[in-house]
Amino acid sequence: MNAYDVIKRPLVTEKVVEAQASSNTVAFEVDTRANKIEIKKAVEEIWKVNVTGVRTMVVRGKVKRFGARLGKRSNWKKAYVTLGAGEKIDLFTA
Repeated sequence: MNAYDVIKRPLVTEKVVEAQASSNTVAFEVDTRANKIEIKKAVEEIWKVNVTGVRTMVVRGKVKRFGARLGKRSNWKKAYVTLGAGEKIDLFTA
């Protein structure tokens, strides 16, 4: 997998924006098969920053109703990436 296959999209929520301001942590939706080492290398390659830590979790899909039937949304993987001191990723610029 290349770096752009590992990182699917950045997550921008109130919780993530606050974590970015307070503890220099950003969150991404990543490939479910990716491990912490691959995520670290991908972030360092794409944004040219120093990564000090990676925490991952699998977000379980919710059971939802689709008309008369029950269905389940897909599971997905979330990664919280802690950047080194003085490092920054600006997710809102091109």
